[in-house]
Amino acid sequence: MARLAGRKILITGGASGIGRATARLCAGEGAAVAVLDRSAEAAQEVAGGIGGHAFVADVADHGSVDAAVEAAATAMGGLDGVVNAAGIFSSEGLTETSAELFNRILTVNLTGTFLVIRAAERFLRAADSASVVNIGSGVGLIPTGPGSTAYVASKGGVIALTRVLAMELAPKIRVNVVCPGMVDTAMTESFLRDNQGGIRSELAARYALGRAAEPEELARAILFLLSEEASFITGIALPVDGGRTYH
Repeated sequence: MARLAGRKILITGGASGIGRATARLCAGEGAAVAVLDRSAEAAQEVAGGIGGHAFVADVADHGSVDAAVEAAATAMGGLDGVVNAAGIFSSEGLTETSAELFNRILTVNLTGTFLVIRAAERFLRAADSASVVNIGSGVGLIPTGPGSTAYVASKGGVIALTRVLAMELAPKIRVNVVCPGMVDTAMTESFLRDNQGGIRSELAARYALGRAAEPEELARAILFLLSEEASFITGIALPVDGGRTYH
């Protein structure tokens, strides 16, 4: 039997990277899927390929989020799963990070996660059981070194938000966060790759497995936390990072 048969899952940032891989995997495991993204064309392409629903939303805008979440719940007849995969990256350190950049990174990565969960809460509470999976980062647990100041702060905030909401929304809604290491996506390509197109050796050396993850590897961890296989798991920050946080 499909692991998500009959489930109704909303995925932000679902048109690319980890979000797209998760949308495809969830649909393949029997879920109805709503793809939320800033790009209508990209969202429709992914949703069309999996028999899902596409909605335009800017997670930094609460009105946009409220409308898209309600439309998704209406289209699917409710919600019992949310994946917050929308996010942006910045590698700038403290002195290179303007106040505007810092606020933008936090608004998308942290405030956006909050806004989506807040909009979805009433639908999740109406379900028999529900699960929220946020996307943090390994650097939100243990920074790799200087740089990415705003990004690290935002992902540390996502981890803390996950923990407090796991308490607040229990027992009916489980809330967990997956913390990736380096993942080979369009968002991280310029940071990860060297002039020859390979993964930068100094980055790979930080990982016990010596490589970057594929988005599908993160999607499998997200699927587990969405599923009833994780029915007694809430409030965890799960590193899916090839061993960086212990290596």
